[in-house]
Amino acid sequence: MQDSIIGDSSRFKFSMRLLDVLALGIAGEISGLIRFNTLLLKAEPIHAVLLYFCCSLAFLLFPQFDLYLSWRGRSFLEMLLQLFLSWGLVLAIGVIFSFLIHDVGALSRLWIFFWFFSGLLLLIFFRAIAYFILNFLRKKGFNIKYVLIVGYGPIGREMHRRALQHKWYGYEVKAIQSDAADAGAMDNPSIVKISEIIDVPKYVVANGIHEIWISLPINSSIPLSELHYLLRNALVDIRWIPDILSMRILSNRITDFLGFPAIELNQPISRGLSGIIKLLFDKLFSLNALIILAPLFLVIAACIKCSSSGPVFFKQPRLGLNGKKFNIYKFRSMKVHQEDGTVTQATSNDSRVFKIGQFIRRTSLDELPQFINVLIGDMSLVGPRPHALQHNDMYTELLDLYMLRHRVTPGITGWAQIHGHRGETDTLDKMEKRVQFDLYYIQNWSLWMDFKIIIWTAFKGWTGKNAY
Repeated sequence: MQDSIIGDSSRFKFSMRLLDVLALGIAGEISGLIRFNTLLLKAEPIHAVLLYFCCSLAFLLFPQFDLYLSWRGRSFLEMLLQLFLSWGLVLAIGVIFSFLIHDVGALSRLWIFFWFFSGLLLLIFFRAIAYFILNFLRKKGFNIKYVLIVGYGPIGREMHRRALQHKWYGYEVKAIQSDAADAGAMDNPSIVKISEIIDVPKYVVANGIHEIWISLPINSSIPLSELHYLLRNALVDIRWIPDILSMRILSNRITDFLGFPAIELNQPISRGLSGIIKLLFDKLFSLNALIILAPLFLVIAACIKCSSSGPVFFKQPRLGLNGKKFNIYKFRSMKVHQEDGTVTQATSNDSRVFKIGQFIRRTSLDELPQFINVLIGDMSLVGPRPHALQHNDMYTELLDLYMLRHRVTPGITGWAQIHGHRGETDTLDKMEKRVQFDLYYIQNWSLWMDFKIIIWTAFKGWTGKNAY
């Protein structure tokens, strides 16, 4: 029964293609009933023509968009997004087709709207049914793929854990091949432990293994070469998942570079379209903030001038994106003084801070001029806070990965600040905690994360016991 299900994958894919066409056809008729209160054949002819054209096009093109690849190990949300884009493209081609045959004027835009979303819902519904049927069968022991893992280090163990956690993937680990040290982590007596790589091909053939997962470290060149030779005639799926986590700096994304797969080890994820959206939001937000806060700027400037002689603004060189120097702007909160090439951080009850300066520091109003830095592109609304140059020189030698904070644009507020890591860093431990939070932000960045930080800062992040 199990082998027959696995062998029928081509028929299953063909059946899914027919179900997708049926789903779009039903959705088109339902949309016609909603829009025209009649069947499409009784509406303007272009609607029926477009229905048949798009259904035929979906049958031909959906396989090209990888909609019928195996669901094993794939994110369900990723598959839904792929479905959304594929169906949207097919419908867009259909609309262009109606334009080319000079009949687009009779086409109901409301019907197209209804058809797109009802078609998407039915495509998802049919897939959900198939998903739950396969999930049920796999839980009952049908359509299971037996796996042998070569290399049972951190990556091999994590892959095994995920296969156990997500039963619907349909993978069952039958054996592992590893050295004695890593094999000791396997305490399941039902899983076979193979000690020698040379025994892997024989075990695969004798025990009906469907897939081999290779998770050897990148520096295991000799075992990999031997395994490559031993598996040259293997008639099973082989997946190599190299242990790149041990080499991770900021990221480990696999990209296409000059036609070759390349692993990006030091590339922040805040790039691409999301990065452009972040940049545009920074510019628009800072511009509006400067316009709205202009009266407050004048009041603070007048208070500073009345309280202490010297300039209204304080500027100091900092490191920005990729270590580029820029001048950060703040409202001056201290008496004008010289530091002889050193930077002394403000402390509680610091005598250098004048009375109005204490208030604007405690409320973070002294940071408001940094909207100017954001507008001209030196800073972002959200990102790691830029430190004084002398602090960079000192902590670069004391903390690993410290300078990676400068792989992104520094921010007015950040992940570290909303978690209380702001103000004076008078101990190495305080700076280490701040850097940990900064690196977590860089490695896990998203637009939603930025939004949460901005909201948190707006309501709770402007003041705190460490702000002085």
